[in-house]
Amino acid sequence: MRTSTERAAGPPRISSPRQVATVALTALAPATWGTTYVVTTELLPPGHPLFAGMLRALPGGLLALAITRVLPRGNWWWRAAVLGALNIGALYPLLFVAAERLPGGVAATLGATQPLMVAGLAVALLHDRPTAWRLTWGVLGVVGVGLVVLGPQARLDAVGVLAGLGGTATMAAGIVLTKRWGLPAGVGPLTLTGWQLTAGGLLLLPLTLAIEGAPPRIDAGAAGGYLWLGSVGGLVASTLWFRGIGKLPVGASAPLVLLSPLVAAVIGIALGESLSPLQTFGFVLALAALLAAQLNAPNLPGRVAGGRPTPPRIRESRIPGEHTREERIR
Repeated sequence: MRTSTERAAGPPRISSPRQVATVALTALAPATWGTTYVVTTELLPPGHPLFAGMLRALPGGLLALAITRVLPRGNWWWRAAVLGALNIGALYPLLFVAAERLPGGVAATLGATQPLMVAGLAVALLHDRPTAWRLTWGVLGVVGVGLVVLGPQARLDAVGVLAGLGGTATMAAGIVLTKRWGLPAGVGPLTLTGWQLTAGGLLLLPLTLAIEGAPPRIDAGAAGGYLWLGSVGGLVASTLWFRGIGKLPVGASAPLVLLSPLVAAVIGIALGESLSPLQTFGFVLALAALLAAQLNAPNLPGRVAGGRPTPPRIRESRIPGEHTREERIR
């Protein structure tokens, strides 16, 4: 007979409809970021990545501040600066260095390790121990992305690898700290996004002027590209992302970044590229890892709600006519 605290073995459990809707909205952010590569290579002037990053952050941040008209208070001044530096200001230069020194496939694979970094940081900062279920799918997600984007000519550059891992680590830290600090009372995701985009954009502004000098010539195509990156790819996507981080477990939100290289691969197919059978397998594997991370771990036999195994119940055998100690007392 099963006690009220025991659970039967079963398949992975689907999250609530509300969480499914939250996951879908949050997934739009990394899916949008997957368009960044094609927009940058096809529309933007080359040689000005910091200028592109600054325009992606600062105008959208100032617009959000103008809409919400709420400034940080107290310790949220330095918290917003830290989050803005991690998620925007430090992230963009590191990613640009990685993009310049590494093939795109290598950089994308390094970025796919973010869920594993988030899991490690969550243990230290959130005391949130990841499940074997999500760790396993996190590793498989990296393998899947690697199969899709790594080619036989992939080369490794030490500085590029360190920059790629550094950029991935800064965003992972930004995710965990955003989850830990949450939102101040009376502040919504748009306000928090505005603080971070503004802080990150202001950090990038002097770097852009010092390293790249005067802005490039902007034609109609470049104007459209910057507008897309700053509005949909910047303000809208970041607001959805930070909203999702606040509502979802870190183990569910972090794997969504796998959508970025997958969307980039789909865009490549639309532009005439093709996937080999091995790449197709990797695509399916990465997509399966992303979806599996949204499921709760399967119930195991003898596992209770608190997560600890229930010891097997041992039936006592008695000699006929013999009474237990409790019976003798009664």
